[in-house]
Amino acid sequence: MEEEEQLRSLMFLVTYMLLKRMRDINDANIQRRNEIQRRIRHRQYFFQRQRRMLMMMIAGGVRSNARIRTRPWTTTPSTDWWERVVMTEFQPSDWLDKFRMNRETFFYLCDKLRPRLARRDTSFRLALPVEKRVAVALWRLASNIEYRTISALFGVGKSTVCRCVRDMCHAIVALLSSIYLRSPGEQELEDSAQLFLSHWGFPHCVAAIATLHTAIITPSNNASDYANPAGWLSVMSQVAVSGRGHFWDVCASFPGGTDPAEILQNSSLWATAAEGGLSPAPPPTFMGKSLRYVLLGEACYPLQSWLMKAYPEEQGRTASHAALTEQQQLFNGRLARALRVSQEALLRLRARWQCLSKRNDCGLDVVPTMILACCILHNMCESHGDAFKAEWQVEVAEAESPQPSHKQLLSTSMNQSNNEEVRQLFCDYFEEQNS
Repeated sequence: MEEEEQLRSLMFLVTYMLLKRMRDINDANIQRRNEIQRRIRHRQYFFQRQRRMLMMMIAGGVRSNARIRTRPWTTTPSTDWWERVVMTEFQPSDWLDKFRMNRETFFYLCDKLRPRLARRDTSFRLALPVEKRVAVALWRLASNIEYRTISALFGVGKSTVCRCVRDMCHAIVALLSSIYLRSPGEQELEDSAQLFLSHWGFPHCVAAIATLHTAIITPSNNASDYANPAGWLSVMSQVAVSGRGHFWDVCASFPGGTDPAEILQNSSLWATAAEGGLSPAPPPTFMGKSLRYVLLGEACYPLQSWLMKAYPEEQGRTASHAALTEQQQLFNGRLARALRVSQEALLRLRARWQCLSKRNDCGLDVVPTMILACCILHNMCESHGDAFKAEWQVEVAEAESPQPSHKQLLSTSMNQSNNEEVRQLFCDYFEEQNS
């Protein structure tokens, strides 16, 4: 019995020792795992802190000693053509051919647009100079060639070309409209009236109204609204042209199928002219009567006391002007001659900036601003005396679709007597001059 008791005690002691040893080993393992996890968390916190500090340095514009280079910009094409050829070797004829203006006007434009186009350098890359941004955009407006071609030429990305065009057009409208696209003063009105009389043979007139259709790609919505009378898709603009061939007023962004008379009647030009804003006070004298200066318009516009249009031909007649008197035919002829000022101005506009004469593949959110910018650039180049090459007109005549003609608007108003009296004054004037 004593031996069994001793054996039992010994087994109990051995069992206790084994269990204690296993518990100590487990505690050591748990402590080791906890230490490893603590070190991992500490290292992760350290790396996250370093990452946050690096992002703060980049956001704050702090430059490190080592220049940061990323893969996309290491493959940027060479800009040697712009820096070496254009800036140092371009001749005056090259500036005119490629940018449609001389070198002095180009840098004048850059200085005017610098407040809106200048960008700051970053740690990732240097910003494009304002001169290069303007050159990229002008190349596009003047030639209407593809973005990828301009991208390869200037050593920039296609998205950069698109952004340069958009930014420059918005900057031109924002900064130069008040200089080159504004309502005329009294002296400008008198000068324009003198030019219409001396160059075009039409007295007491200060501007001609016309329409411009710019071909576009098929829009995603309401494409049928953009079909003009000639059958192709376009954005229509209304312009008022002075006797000098400058644009005084431009309304863009209307679908090509819109009625021109509707555009005019809802424009600021209609309100200004109807209130006498395009004539000095008191009104000048014409044919012995006090009469405001008038504007000239095509047959699609309504006759007003301040807006002269041609006498309509009687429908159903086959002979030209069969229903018109000799006096009325003379008036129509002189009016058609004077309207050439707007036709020639629009032709020079499309010839200088061929993005308006060829199909424009920009979005409808960009095209109206581009049209306004081109009109402002036209006025700027004409004011600065930049040369215009006749060969540009030949290129446009061969490449573009003819501008559509609009149906004549027959008078439906019952109160047209005053308007007809004003038109009769011009008929009497031309008859006196012709006798």
